[in-house]
Amino acid sequence: MKWPWSLPATLLSVGALAAAGTMTSVVVRETGSHADAPKRAATTATSSAAPSTPSTAAGADPLAADIVKQQAEVRRTPGNYVAWASLGLDYVQQAKITVDPSYYPKATGVLARSLKINTAGNYVAMAGMAALKAAEHDFTAARRWALRGLTINPYNATLYGSLNDADTQLGRYQEALTAAQKMNRLQPGVPAFTRAEYTFELRGDLPNAKRALSRALAIATAPADKAFVYYYLGELDFNNGDPRGSLTQCDTGLRADPTYAALRQCKARAEAALGRTRAAISDYTRTVNDVPQPQYVVEFGEYLQSLGRTAQAQQQYQLFATENKLFEANGVTLDTDPTLFYANHNNPKLALHFGKIGLTIRPFIEMQDAYAWALHANGRNAEALVQVKRAMQLGTRNALFYYHAGMIEKALGNRTKAKADLRQALAINPYFSPLYAPVARASLAKL
Repeated sequence: MKWPWSLPATLLSVGALAAAGTMTSVVVRETGSHADAPKRAATTATSSAAPSTPSTAAGADPLAADIVKQQAEVRRTPGNYVAWASLGLDYVQQAKITVDPSYYPKATGVLARSLKINTAGNYVAMAGMAALKAAEHDFTAARRWALRGLTINPYNATLYGSLNDADTQLGRYQEALTAAQKMNRLQPGVPAFTRAEYTFELRGDLPNAKRALSRALAIATAPADKAFVYYYLGELDFNNGDPRGSLTQCDTGLRADPTYAALRQCKARAEAALGRTRAAISDYTRTVNDVPQPQYVVEFGEYLQSLGRTAQAQQQYQLFATENKLFEANGVTLDTDPTLFYANHNNPKLALHFGKIGLTIRPFIEMQDAYAWALHANGRNAEALVQVKRAMQLGTRNALFYYHAGMIEKALGNRTKAKADLRQALAINPYFSPLYAPVARASLAKL
């Protein structure tokens, strides 16, 4: 697999996207055991990368400032379809940053207004619709909008990024690879390199994944972009059993951008793995207070549960249930988060409900794994084994996948295979979950 790391960005189309000012390139990145909210985002222009905590003062926050700017522009010039499209993109980004799904209906309205003004050639709004639909986990629609925009402007890197995101989540891995390669040829940069990294990571190719992130870091200039790359360096280290390395990456990223909430979560998780309980609780508390992503809320709850703090854990679980309803009310379908949560927390029927929906809209390996676990929770282990094998088809180094596979094999009486899978889970990352890594060790001892 070859990547054009050194190609100049000479083919990127200018014009409407350049005029959009804060045109962002959203990358859906689902990682960890409860990563159902779209997380990965990076800039192609001047906006800050999500996830981070916006300042209350618009002037101190580029995204908030641009929202004010675009709102003023559409009041002054109602026919400016680029400004309407830019405002829609800003609303999508703000929804991610603030974890406020009420921004999604706002984004829908202003993007529709932009398309009403200019339907034929408005690939800026089409890119916005692709980002919006991906955020809502409607990846089929996201792909359709990206392809529609590319028929107008086939040299736009942002649209290829959106196509890569959608194809990845739809399980169209070869097509996702092709889209990522085209994006790298058109505009090598942080969004392109981080997509390349994910392509490698999904296939278990850690050396090239780290190389891609190193390239991204080398060209990152904005503090939020640097923090964004350090976060995924921290993720890569933690997911491969190196919490000390992860903590170093997270601390370095926080020095670049102290407001970057995902780095605080990354730091808390590493601290928990290293037995630094007080620091972990402090950083988790600050994270969920600032940015209550469903993933962070459940992760904190399970850490508290592992410490025997059942009442505090239940508060986090109740918050997650409330958030799930809020997202659904605003047109966002969560999938892996509720599927895994309810499978792990004594509601197998509800887990299966979310699993079936999730697999329909997002036939990605993490959703296949989550659905397998929901089937296991319902005692349907033969079907679960089929699904978990599909989740492992790319060779991804994911400790949770191997843990689920091992427990499913154990339930089926396949002792040899169960032992091999559980050993592999702990070899990849002995800290993959404060609740379930100990279960893996205990099950392996019994086997």
